[in-house]
Amino acid sequence: MAQQSLLGRIGQLARANLNALLDAAEDPQKMLDQMVRDYTLGIREAEDAVAQSIGDLRLMEEDHAEAQATAREWGSKAVAASRKADELRAAGNTAEADRFDALAKVALRRQIDAEQQARSFEPQIASRTEVVDRLKTGLEGMRTKLGELRAKRDELVARSRMVDAQSRVHDAVRSVDLMDPTSEVARFEEKVRREEARIRGQEELAASSLDAQFEALEDEGEMTEVELRLAALKSGSATA
Repeated sequence: MAQQSLLGRIGQLARANLNALLDAAEDPQKMLDQMVRDYTLGIREAEDAVAQSIGDLRLMEEDHAEAQATAREWGSKAVAASRKADELRAAGNTAEADRFDALAKVALRRQIDAEQQARSFEPQIASRTEVVDRLKTGLEGMRTKLGELRAKRDELVARSRMVDAQSRVHDAVRSVDLMDPTSEVARFEEKVRREEARIRGQEELAASSLDAQFEALEDEGEMTEVELRLAALKSGSATA
């Protein structure tokens, strides 16, 4: 029962659909870290259990081999006792011959018992060998899955770092866009242009005032000439 339970656990872990689990996870990286820890622990437990199963199998094989060796040993003793009985019977020692035949029978019964014991181990060994092979296969699947988990976790961590870096760059660019220094320069430039225009206006205003003064002076000069001529006319008229 314990072996079947272990096989079930190993099979479940080895067949786990990694992509489906990640899709359902709120934080895939944390989930992967936890899965790596769980798989690592599961592999250690599975290795211990598989090692124990292999050890039990080897003990069973040793017991089987020992039973076979015992059967062969009792078989040899039965042969030796039977031959001795034949020799004694040929020599006319029937009583001793019967005793060795009886010993041969005892050896044969022991041989039969050892052979039966050896045969009783064979289906157990076959069953345990199948279980051990399945456990080894499942364990190898777990190790493969653990490698995939670690690779996936490392890939995800690298991608996450890249996303963070890209996000920081994006935020920085957006901040520059929101606080565009060129707009401040443009406003300052516009202020300078308005000041320059004001100065030009003052200069034009000053220039027009100066022109007016010169024009007034010229007008005054013209009036003086007219008055002089008028005075001359009047003076000439009086003389006449």
